[in-house]
Amino acid sequence: MQHDIKTAVVYQIYPKSFYSHHGNATGDLAGVIDKLDYLAWLGVDYLWLTPFFQSPQQDNGYDISDYYAIDPAYGTMADLERLIAEAKSRGIGLMLDIVVNHTSTAHAWFRQARQGRDNPYRDFYIWRDTPNNWQSKFGGSAWEFDADSGQYYLHLFDKTQADLNWANPAVRQAVYAMMRFWADKGVAGFRLDVINLISKPGDFPEDHSDGRRFYTDGPRIHDYLQEMHREVFAGRDLLTVGEMSSTSMTHCIDYTQPTRRELSMVFNFHHLKVDYPNGEKWVAAPFDFIELKRILSAWQVGMVSGGGWNATFWCNHDQPRVVSRFGDDGRYRVESAKMLASVLHGLRGTPYIYQGEEIAMANPGFTRIDDYRDVESLNAWHALRAQGVAAEAVLAAIRQKSRDNARTPMQWDNGPHAGFSRVAPWIDVAPDADRVNVAAALADPGSVLHHYRQLIALRKRHPIFADGDYRCLTPEHPAIWAYLRASEAARLLVIANFRAEPQDFDPPLAPLPVGWRWRLLSANLPASPDQPGPLRLRPYEALIYLAER
Repeated sequence: MQHDIKTAVVYQIYPKSFYSHHGNATGDLAGVIDKLDYLAWLGVDYLWLTPFFQSPQQDNGYDISDYYAIDPAYGTMADLERLIAEAKSRGIGLMLDIVVNHTSTAHAWFRQARQGRDNPYRDFYIWRDTPNNWQSKFGGSAWEFDADSGQYYLHLFDKTQADLNWANPAVRQAVYAMMRFWADKGVAGFRLDVINLISKPGDFPEDHSDGRRFYTDGPRIHDYLQEMHREVFAGRDLLTVGEMSSTSMTHCIDYTQPTRRELSMVFNFHHLKVDYPNGEKWVAAPFDFIELKRILSAWQVGMVSGGGWNATFWCNHDQPRVVSRFGDDGRYRVESAKMLASVLHGLRGTPYIYQGEEIAMANPGFTRIDDYRDVESLNAWHALRAQGVAAEAVLAAIRQKSRDNARTPMQWDNGPHAGFSRVAPWIDVAPDADRVNVAAALADPGSVLHHYRQLIALRKRHPIFADGDYRCLTPEHPAIWAYLRASEAARLLVIANFRAEPQDFDPPLAPLPVGWRWRLLSANLPASPDQPGPLRLRPYEALIYLAER
């Protein structure tokens, strides 16, 4: 089952924190089944589930030890088969999160590989007698010494996540066989974790950098993805999205240009580094609004001109909550969350909604390092403290940037543990759950949730959302993002105030064709003007206007 990717909307689920059918400390697949009616009501077309495969959980499931087994914490194969069928009966496809840059060191392949240099599985991984200077994305060297076999193995992430050797054809065929297994189960697509890192240069060069320039969009990456398409995707109705770390637009056009037969769409993360001063993640800092517009506008124009396709998103399981990051999670929580939704869903690309985004869940604001569970955040704490950075400065950065901001339990109601479970969850519930929850949002016609539902419906109703060109009208404005989407049949105008102060604005618009007239399509505040200008925008106001032939 495949919906038109240009009008589809994808909802991401982090199963560990979504809903526990069994009332345990962690969520499960049966819990996702329990909430399918809610997701169908919202109007989404696909569910992307982060990994629920067997795993030691050193990196919350992104360290897979068996690609064919469901981790018992999440349920059984029967649960998954029922989830696929129940979702399909509601017109929703299930997408799996496939991690094939690396496996857990507990995987049978790696356990075999470390038994000796002549083991058949040795070449499934990347070994060296001496390490180069490449750095792990989680901190420290990207190489770990294996005393049993006397060599170093590569791990671009945690030392328990050993990189697979994609230069070995046997590795590739094993991966493709696994993906065909799941496609035959009836899954509707794959999200491919850090897929643009799988191709490494054979000489493992080094320079003054951390090494990423050598393996990002590596030398054979397009060959591998085209082979994957031939071996797995061809002849099947699958949505495929690649997570592209530190990538370039040129490569992303190639990844998604349909005639190249690689992927349906890609994620890139350049716009989510606009609050990294001098490229440093672990520093608390405001975001650069002008740069945010510049990056997203460049990708809107560039990807379309090259025939590629964007996956558009604010949030995921690795990113802070957007209402805390680019909005106002205090006084203007509702207004700014709706504004951010309007801006994103008006862009050209396939929008992704991360669980809780649709009710404006915020960063939890944990005050103690012991409240955090994320390995990357804890590594950063220890590394920065060892460098002498003050504890409060480190904690302030982690409070703003930690991946755990997205991983607190989904807030279903104002009951114990936010209705997520019957026991204390694996990570604390955010403190605002008594008032920010699905039950309250459903009961309030003016909620953020109902605004998301409206935007999803508008996207399916009006082709301009999918096929209109993009032009930014306010590239240098310090508070307003206004952009125009245009096709032969329609115009779409999105105007958003990103500040808590009112703004005067008269959109610089060319006259409409004869007989066309603007009408207000969507607004996040009551009593909004029915024509686009001149305007007095209220704090965090967002307006969407439509003109049609």
